[in-house]
Amino acid sequence: MKNRDVTATWKYHDRTKHSYWSIRNNPHVLDWTNRPLPFKIYPTLEPLPLPRDVPQTGVAGLSAISEPVLLSGANSVPTLQDLARILYFSAGITKQREHPAGKIYFRAAACTGALYEIELYVVTGDLPGLDAGVYHFNPADVALRLLRKGDYRGNLAQATAMEPAVARAPATIVCTGTYWRNAWKYQARTYRHFGWDSGTLLANMLAVSAASGLPAEIVLGFVDGDVNRLLDLDTRREVSLCLVPIGHTSESPLPSPREAPVLGLETIPPSENEVAYPAMFEMHDASSLESEEEVTQWRGKQPIFPSSALAGEAVRLQPLPHEEQPKDTIEQVILRRGSTRTFDKAASITLAQLSTILDCATRGLSADFLEPPGAQLNDFYLIVHSVQALKAGAYFFHRERNTLELLKEGELRAEAYHLGLEQELPADACVDIFFLADLKLILERYGNRGYRAVQLEAGAIGGRMYLAAYAQGLGATGLTFFDDDVINFFSPHATGKAAIFLVAIGKPLKRKSQ
Repeated sequence: MKNRDVTATWKYHDRTKHSYWSIRNNPHVLDWTNRPLPFKIYPTLEPLPLPRDVPQTGVAGLSAISEPVLLSGANSVPTLQDLARILYFSAGITKQREHPAGKIYFRAAACTGALYEIELYVVTGDLPGLDAGVYHFNPADVALRLLRKGDYRGNLAQATAMEPAVARAPATIVCTGTYWRNAWKYQARTYRHFGWDSGTLLANMLAVSAASGLPAEIVLGFVDGDVNRLLDLDTRREVSLCLVPIGHTSESPLPSPREAPVLGLETIPPSENEVAYPAMFEMHDASSLESEEEVTQWRGKQPIFPSSALAGEAVRLQPLPHEEQPKDTIEQVILRRGSTRTFDKAASITLAQLSTILDCATRGLSADFLEPPGAQLNDFYLIVHSVQALKAGAYFFHRERNTLELLKEGELRAEAYHLGLEQELPADACVDIFFLADLKLILERYGNRGYRAVQLEAGAIGGRMYLAAYAQGLGATGLTFFDDDVINFFSPHATGKAAIFLVAIGKPLKRKSQ
């Protein structure tokens, strides 16, 4: 089984690390004349427009992020309006801006380089207002396009080795990644971005599903080839990344798997020239599961990841009480969210605001690879610049104790500037949150697919941090980094770990009008 040969992950991870010298020795000039299309377009398929006048849920953003829907005995079936709300607030266009090379369409969830390489598909039974089928969602016209008519939920259930959340879901959303749309700018490092960018989108999807009263879960255990065939993907261009079952039924029998012949549907080429980066293909192939038996074994008993002992000076976090939390709905928060491009270096945030972000974002992700409930693959290390009632310095977040441990005290803006690929954003932010993980331990348990899991989890928790920050009137942005320099900076505490993700949080700089 290829998934167990973890040399593939180490090879990819090491080859795609950023360092001071790798950035300078590998200059990459963007070819704007060859920029990929931001949408997947099926020119011969008729659109099925989704309703655009969907009422808001009325659920506060912070509650939607941190309070998942619990399963009950009652059926929970999404309507067409529910699906429209979930799809739009996950991947819909919320604003657009003119650019010398054309328009940039900004979406509901953050994405590296605003390139939006994640596509969404829906596999559904008969729903109120929607016939059973396999559909593709196009954010450009907020419409579905029917790829296969009929109920193919049995195919997904079989591909997941009868994962209960999928087997009982009235509808399942499938996230895919399109290589070239992101590799145009980020080259082979794109496979890391698949996790980050699908994760931030999933943070929105889970929050809006919860606000809609619908249970949802991330499923990473599935036979890749079966799902790719169902969606009729050209796997040299696009691959399935994860499934998200939406809703729950307990009465109707699951349909049997159906034949899914090759469709060969016409799509518009993303750009005139596509450049292949074999390292991405090799990494995905090595992390793919090939049979139901392998899925069952992969999903088996989960380990309990060890927690660090508290050694240094500690500060207990103080999240805002529920009654004092902002009441803006999750839809309002998503519509005003955007990656902050400039922070106000003179501003500060409160300890309660930081505490609320960490509390809401880390309460436990609903995913088939995280057991027992509340388990987590990523650890969090912070560089604090200007948080009221908190010393400037580097910290480790003890999630079980809801406590920050001071690792080193002092002004560290210059260090943050360097670690964040010599960008001003992490130096000007109020706090930088670095995601680090024990990659060796993760690969021992999950195989190469653990790399997909840890990157996706980082993106999803990072996406929750974005939402929790914007819900409180703050700004946030995801950043890349010099991998080994991050580990060296936080060592000896971080010795043996790998740098996964970085989120900077602060107050956006309000520019004076001319």
